[in-house]
Amino acid sequence: MIGLGYEMTFDYNERTRLMGFSQTVSQIAWMIVPWFWVLIANPDLFETQAEGVHKLSVVVGIACMVLGILPALLCKEIDQTNLQNRDEITFKSLLKNLKGLVRNMVLISKNQPFMRLCGATFLVFNGFQMVASFSYFIIVFYLFNGQYDAAGTWPAWFSTVSAFATAFLIIPVITWMSNKLGKRKAFVISTAISIVGYILKWWGFSPENPWLMFVPVPLMAFGIGGLFTLMMSMTADVCDLDELNNGMPRKEGTFGAIYWWMVKLGQGLALVLGGLVLKMVGFDQNAATQSVETITNLRIADISIPAITAALAILVMWNYDLTEEKAHEIKAELVSRRGEL
Repeated sequence: MIGLGYEMTFDYNERTRLMGFSQTVSQIAWMIVPWFWVLIANPDLFETQAEGVHKLSVVVGIACMVLGILPALLCKEIDQTNLQNRDEITFKSLLKNLKGLVRNMVLISKNQPFMRLCGATFLVFNGFQMVASFSYFIIVFYLFNGQYDAAGTWPAWFSTVSAFATAFLIIPVITWMSNKLGKRKAFVISTAISIVGYILKWWGFSPENPWLMFVPVPLMAFGIGGLFTLMMSMTADVCDLDELNNGMPRKEGTFGAIYWWMVKLGQGLALVLGGLVLKMVGFDQNAATQSVETITNLRIADISIPAITAALAILVMWNYDLTEEKAHEIKAELVSRRGEL
């Protein structure tokens, strides 16, 4: 993803447009995934849910292997000058390369703009992930009083509409905002809008009118839609800053590895904390219905956790100083250096 942002374009704004397109395509998966559970639970397709999980996992695994190898085959670097001074990868040089990786990680940890990107991503994404399953439980136990049959495909539609809104409505708006206002301001505005969306869920989840659940969706979608579109574009800018300060070779791979390691670590932590929150509010997955107090506390957690983490992310990014003007200055200096090589 970092390589996409830098190696396929040098333009500050085009990086955002490129990442916006990338995130639009990635949302297609989230339009499909919620329906796996509908298929798994369909007795006309599978005798048991365990059989459904097994067969679908095989199909999905094969698809991931085929599609996952395509970027390695099709994505080519357009500028070979940034490949100089790369370490040779052999079994003999493994220890040396490991020492180089540690050295690069130390350098990157001192890169304040990148640390801000990591911190903001950790907060927004994992605040969202922590409560990701709560909407399903709220739909089933609050809107439909624990009747899974009545809830039917509403949870799947909720997730699909959210992904659709993110892909085709929100990401284009965020890309436009980034080009007009700058990436930092676009992030702050989009994250603030998502907070409004989270708050509106209190009224959106209504047993009297389930359709209202879709009202906050476009606003909430600004959070995740803006996050990875802008963060990956800004990380490409940070790679330029690192090259300016530390020279060749460029460290896109190391930046990407650290960034996504942080995301995955946080995701695992969010799953654990999400389960802890469910336990704290008194949720019992084996009960046919939940108490009014449990549902109320669950709804409060569903709103407050991502809203608070999003607000903290705004504070983290408030003084992010790698502006468009500074990025252009860095680019000009790098072009001048390369011209002297």
